[in-house]
Amino acid sequence: MKRTCFTLITTLTLYSMTQAQTLKAPKAAIKPKELITNGHKRIDNYYYLNERENPEVIKYLKAENAYLDQVLAPVKGLQEKLFEEMKGRIKQQDESVPYKEGPYYYYTRFITGGEYPIYCRKKGSLEGIEEVMFDGNAMAKGHNYYQIGGYEVSDNDELAIFAEDTVSRRLYTLRIKNLKTGQIYPEVIPDTEGGSFAWATDNKTLFYIKKDPQTLLGYQVYRHVLGTDPKTDVLVYEEQDNQFYMGLGRSKSKKYITIGSDHNGTSTEYRLLEASNPTGEFKVFLPREKGHEYDIVHYQNKFYVRTNWKAENFRLMEVPEGKTTDRTAWKEVIAHRPDVYLDNMDVFVNHLVLGERKAGLTNIRVINQKTKTDEYLDFGEPAYVAGIGYNPDFNTNVLRYSYASLTTPNSTFDYNMDTHEKKLMKQQEVLGGFDKNNYVSERFYVTARDGAQVPVSLVYRKDTPKDGSAPLLQYSYGSYGYSTDPGFGSTRLSLLDRGFIYAISHIRGGQEMGRRWYEDGKMLKKKNTFNDFVDVSEYLIKNKYTSSDKLFAMGGSAGGLLMGAIINQAPQLYRGVVAAVPFVDVVTTMLDESIPLTTGEFEEWGNPKQKQYYDYMLSYSPYDNVEKKAYPNLLVTTGLHDSQVQYWEPAKWVAKLRAMKTNNNQLLLHTNMEAGHGGASGRFQALREIALEYAFMLNLVGEKQ
Repeated sequence: MKRTCFTLITTLTLYSMTQAQTLKAPKAAIKPKELITNGHKRIDNYYYLNERENPEVIKYLKAENAYLDQVLAPVKGLQEKLFEEMKGRIKQQDESVPYKEGPYYYYTRFITGGEYPIYCRKKGSLEGIEEVMFDGNAMAKGHNYYQIGGYEVSDNDELAIFAEDTVSRRLYTLRIKNLKTGQIYPEVIPDTEGGSFAWATDNKTLFYIKKDPQTLLGYQVYRHVLGTDPKTDVLVYEEQDNQFYMGLGRSKSKKYITIGSDHNGTSTEYRLLEASNPTGEFKVFLPREKGHEYDIVHYQNKFYVRTNWKAENFRLMEVPEGKTTDRTAWKEVIAHRPDVYLDNMDVFVNHLVLGERKAGLTNIRVINQKTKTDEYLDFGEPAYVAGIGYNPDFNTNVLRYSYASLTTPNSTFDYNMDTHEKKLMKQQEVLGGFDKNNYVSERFYVTARDGAQVPVSLVYRKDTPKDGSAPLLQYSYGSYGYSTDPGFGSTRLSLLDRGFIYAISHIRGGQEMGRRWYEDGKMLKKKNTFNDFVDVSEYLIKNKYTSSDKLFAMGGSAGGLLMGAIINQAPQLYRGVVAAVPFVDVVTTMLDESIPLTTGEFEEWGNPKQKQYYDYMLSYSPYDNVEKKAYPNLLVTTGLHDSQVQYWEPAKWVAKLRAMKTNNNQLLLHTNMEAGHGGASGRFQALREIALEYAFMLNLVGEKQ
């Protein structure tokens, strides 16, 4: 039976490949441009593709889209089936678990057929009258893309700042709504940072961050008074160093408005202003120092400080108000531990809650400040993700936290920190007959080529064979210290139920194994990220989880860089690769400081104007290292308005690959002409992009319907 199936699969796949060969692939014009850096010359034949308004460029992108449609025409029905299947698992009429802030309970809900959330609240109790603050479906009408970037309610509960993006460039327009009357005030403030704003206690003064429309860096903080012309807003702070990212918010205690500046994981600085004194001056909590990162939580008359000062994995300290700049006044609360990474924290009237990482897994630690006792919550699965939820109320003994695993849908719990009782408030409802008992998860470690122990989490159906015959999708990100935790994905079931194994490689560049794990996967150690992924791939093949003709790889953004690097290093290992919004033209992008995010990324990748970093980047940059050789089947996706990775990076990469690859494997580029880095904005429309990715892979293993 297996032999017959394999023959059928091979025949169907060869048919698909033969059909792809007969179709005429687009060919981008070659227009050589000489680029000289540090005395070294490069020739970029496709540099001109960065001309977004050039009709020739748009024509080429559309031609690539049309070619993709032709190649995948045999599985168009499968793609639609996958979309309906994934959509069918979603409970269309759904509601989040309410949280209480002030006298109101806040929640979001979806209606049947609705693409966007409706933001609501009830006063006094959950039996109160529902007030609709923002109806995302109504607000999105007339827009191909729409996103509410966040909102904040004033202290008197009557007004709300909100930010909206209709282009997907992450340039948000700030508006103000009267929640009592429904009136949206005439003030329109463009080019702001979504979600970074704060009310003062007077209910009429607000602060927000202005972004540079070219670099998309937030660099100015303004004060606005309700009812005045935004052109008269007062500049209260300007960030002079374009390598710092800025954030703005209100402390949990509501006492302070905070401006946070972060130098991409190497330096932090906070400025504070008492919310009751909006015309006052922001004061520095502790001046920035290279190599020092810290986070703060205000509590009563002191601050808790999560800091890496003499503590690579961070420790917890406290300092009285008014003495924050005096490091001798800082007192240690939780010491540094070499095997535990202190990730985050929350503070309650009688409890301190810490989010920690150990052996690659997340933990929640609850400390009773009265009894000085502590405990770790027990989750009981080999691979999972748990995190501190949104807890706006100080005066409670109930902690809200989230939990999920590769087999357990996203769950929200309330935990009584005194009685130790946990209550499941909501678990994601997966329709279509999902039964977690049909699936198995595993977690193990792979020894990388330099001896590092790389964690791997994977999931599959119980009836999936582990004899090398199963297709497997290996996913990773591996940059910025972002940890790819083993959470639940209902869309993933469409692969698992068709015999796929899904594996997450927790490679260096993330922070799963602590701060050193991140440091060993950035700058001049970036190649560890790529090597780890390839070494895991080889392990999965050797141990018969899959075979090289059934192994697929996927990554997006910086994970797309990973995809480009692994197919240059070991193309023979992979049947197919999905590179979503991939950062593949590393050297050219990092040399252009006008491109969004470039300057803030120097501490992640290095500054190529310095020869040491230029040479190292050049040695792994996927675009610069394309060679005349056989590459795996490849699906590349991008968005015309992408603010994080400009569309021309994947477009240039595909053009160069098409000119140089030596085999007839599929090479497909899909450009969403209306979206940006995150893809489509609606909850259902986003599924179409996933369906495309899955159809691409399933087509290659012979699944047609």
